[in-house]
Amino acid sequence: MISSPKRIGILGLGLVGLALAARAIASGHAVSGCDPSPAAQSAARARDIEVLGTAADLAASCDAVLICVLDDAALLSCAAALASAASRPGLVLSCVTASVEATTQAATLVQGAGTDFADMPLLGSSRQIADGQALGLLGASEATALRWSSLLNDLCPRYRIVGPAGHGVRAKLACNLILGLNRAALAEGLALATTMGLDGSTFLELLRESPAYSRAVDVAGPRMVARDFTPVSRIRQHRKDLTLILEQGHIAGLDLELTAAHANLLDRALDQGLGELDNVAIIAAILPQPIDNTSLDREST
Repeated sequence: MISSPKRIGILGLGLVGLALAARAIASGHAVSGCDPSPAAQSAARARDIEVLGTAADLAASCDAVLICVLDDAALLSCAAALASAASRPGLVLSCVTASVEATTQAATLVQGAGTDFADMPLLGSSRQIADGQALGLLGASEATALRWSSLLNDLCPRYRIVGPAGHGVRAKLACNLILGLNRAALAEGLALATTMGLDGSTFLELLRESPAYSRAVDVAGPRMVARDFTPVSRIRQHRKDLTLILEQGHIAGLDLELTAAHANLLDRALDQGLGELDNVAIIAAILPQPIDNTSLDREST
């Protein structure tokens, strides 16, 4: 095991990137970041994160670089930029919920340039990530996992090694399938209960004592009852994840009918303009009455 790096670079300063930056800063690391969004840059500077212009700038000044972008194309662009930089970090860590194929390609690019690569998508909201309560799904060789264990523990105390590089995102897709269905089932049940006249909070207490209980009751249930849709995750991002899950199911020859129905429900939410809200806002796509989301916090971070 090597000593934990002193400067961490983060490509992508959205919800996940800023949450991981908070973890790194709290553990004594200096953090630099890169993001094309002026709003994201301002949010980063407010958190004592040095904002640099390019991936190459991060590669030149940082011991490890985290990739926290949204999709396959951005992941591959970042990996290519880091692999071709004149100076390269010791580790590139992808925290992207991407396709298996894109993650594998990113690993090939980075490792081909002589840099360690691992993927560690996280299960949990940005709030849970910042609090150290998210579960990290680490795909890395044994040597890489050992070499960077101090940093990994700083970023995500609850990480688990699930296999070599590329296996983190495999585990994340399968977990997200179940997580999303649990949340959608809770939303439907809660919508039915409340429209039949039951009190929402009382119904959640009942669920906690019943065989219908899942952790979604505790994590998502109170916010659904309170109609608190302030984003610590976003519906549009989970809809992207479902596309990846359905594509991977097709490759495996699986007919994922429940996930397909869930995707249709999220499409309804997107059509209603709920895409920037938290995933718990899925209940608003089920309830018959429209919601007023004009006053909700939509800060793009």
